[in-house]
Amino acid sequence: MTHFRTSCTGLTLIVLAASGGCGPSRTAPFSPSTSPRDTRVMVKPPESVAVESLLKGRRLADEGRAREALIEFERAIENNPLLVGAHLAAGDLYMQQGDTQMAAVRFERASSLAPGSFDAQFKYGQALQVLGQLVDAVRQYLKALAIKPNDFQANMNLGVAYLQLNEPENALRYADRAVKISPRDGQARTNLASVYSALNRHEEAVAEYLQSIELMPVSPEVLLNLADSLSKAGQFEQAINTLEQVVRTDPSAAAYERLGTAHFRIRRYDEAEQAFRKAMEIDPNHYPALNGVAVCLLNKYIWGDYAEDSYRAEAVRLIIRSTNIERRQPRIQALYDRYKSPR
Repeated sequence: MTHFRTSCTGLTLIVLAASGGCGPSRTAPFSPSTSPRDTRVMVKPPESVAVESLLKGRRLADEGRAREALIEFERAIENNPLLVGAHLAAGDLYMQQGDTQMAAVRFERASSLAPGSFDAQFKYGQALQVLGQLVDAVRQYLKALAIKPNDFQANMNLGVAYLQLNEPENALRYADRAVKISPRDGQARTNLASVYSALNRHEEAVAEYLQSIELMPVSPEVLLNLADSLSKAGQFEQAINTLEQVVRTDPSAAAYERLGTAHFRIRRYDEAEQAFRKAMEIDPNHYPALNGVAVCLLNKYIWGDYAEDSYRAEAVRLIIRSTNIERRQPRIQALYDRYKSPR
């Protein structure tokens, strides 16, 4: 009789290999404490990190922690270069810190990413204007105004930019619109007055300067500009009164020189010379005052029938000083050529 040995084959072999024999398999009960742990680290997508950094940066900025806020805004940009809010927020802080160049970089990127964003276009224009890149600033302000035509600050800034470019005709439209939008804003009135003055529309300039003075604290600069327009409008007495107010509160070579000019225009030559000499005391190199005294002395020389040569000699010395400071004075040079030698 042939005997057969039982063998484990097929699927049974696999079981035996795992259990160590042909007998029944003994499987240990499942225990959570003995199961393998999941050691994978969950990594946040860069976009989420960027948003978190932006929000954290805003909180820090609100708390006055500008340096830490800026770090967060830059981290947001690093994780998501397309996050417009981060570019704008970083640009704002750079502007506050006086780093206009970096602010312009951030605002330029924001304006490219969001061409329909008023803030992006306007803030880039502001940075460019501070940097003196006026043609580019005008372009950005025009883009901003295409989005919000009646924005007060954009209209006012654009008017100033055109005036800085010596384009008062273009400035007028926007300076006037700013006043219409906010008629009680003194600075807008001052800007419009400056535009009218540049256009030689001095009566309108005077009206705007006077209104601006009623709306904001009076500054010497505004009073000086008002006096200039008063003089050019032929209102010399009013100009003198305005300039006397300036020299009482904030004396300067420019104020005394303009006071002298106003007196000279109404033939108060002694008062004119006194004011010019006062300007020279404050600033010996203020060449318009040197010219003023020289002209007064030459008048005395002429009216005295050329008898008192000391007037002519002093006038010539002052003219030489003046033209050494500012050479491009053809009319003053002509006086020198005429009176450099005694009669």
